Amino acid sequence: MRYCGQVPESRVLTVGFVPGTTPGKWIRRWEERMPEVPLRSFQVSEQEQVRVLHEGRADLALVRLPVDREGLSIIPLYAEVPVVVAPRDHEVAVFDEVPVAELAAEYLLQDPDLVPEWRDVSEGIRNGTRKPLPEIGSMEEALDLVEAGLGILILPMSVARQFNRKALRYRPVTGVAESQIGLAWLTEKTDPVIEEFIGVVRGRSAESSRQPSVRARQDAAPKKGSGGDGKGAGQGAGKGAGKGFAKSAGRGAGKDAGKDAGKGASRVTGKGAGKGTGIGAGKSAARGAAKGRATKRGRR
Repeated sequence: MRYCGQVPESRVLTVGFVPGTTPGKWIRRWEERMPEVPLRSFQVSEQEQVRVLHEGRADLALVRLPVDREGLSIIPLYAEVPVVVAPRDHEVAVFDEVPVAELAAEYLLQDPDLVPEWRDVSEGIRNGTRKPLPEIGSMEEALDLVEAGLGILILPMSVARQFNRKALRYRPVTGVAESQIGLAWLTEKTDPVIEEFIGVVRGRSAESSRQPSVRARQDAAPKKGSGGDGKGAGQGAGKGAGKGFAKSAGRGAGKDAGKDAGKGASRVTGKGAGKGTGIGAGKSAARGAAKGRATKRGRR
């Protein structure tokens, strides 16, 4: 049975992710919680990260911001430290971190507009001597050019680590804004499955009431109707009435028992009065009468 009636049996969740991102932990959580909805993931280039959503090749994508947000819903997830990537014998290798101004004389093997902080200090751009970018088809090709000593790259640290090479070195760059990773999807395509994955990425527990699967189970659970409440009320009233009845019956029984005991005692006393107890009873009565008169005189 599907966790939600709005999810078709053939539903498969597809997630794209750009290099440097690590969606593995979220995929594992999804597979543990939602085995009935298979998840397929694949890596996409930054050039395609939004296109795969508009073309329907992915339901969601881990994208590197900024991107064109038209038609998209985006949740920022975390920031990335920028680093400079250079040959291992480059002077940047001796520093713990490098100010971007120290790279002004370097040739950046990227579109300068992607790193505006470097663009604004570049000597080649300022004096008009910067050469056109060579054709670069992939990250591997760009790293080949760096390794050959033809220039540098400024990348998120996660990307530099993923494509790390022994012949290269990378160091954090100060003065360059951190990049951000976000989760994106087409707003008009939002459905319970996408909302479920969003909750997983946000760190919601499997029993969070904000998860569509949990709400669906709650809606499907049988509700306690008025009949159940009446039964409980009847049982409570019955117990209370029983207790009250028992107390009243006990009191009545005590009174009746007292009356019966008194009558029995009178009958027994009456029979014995004529056989010797009458003299004692007469003396007791005389003493009581005397005490009563004395008490009256004392009050006066």
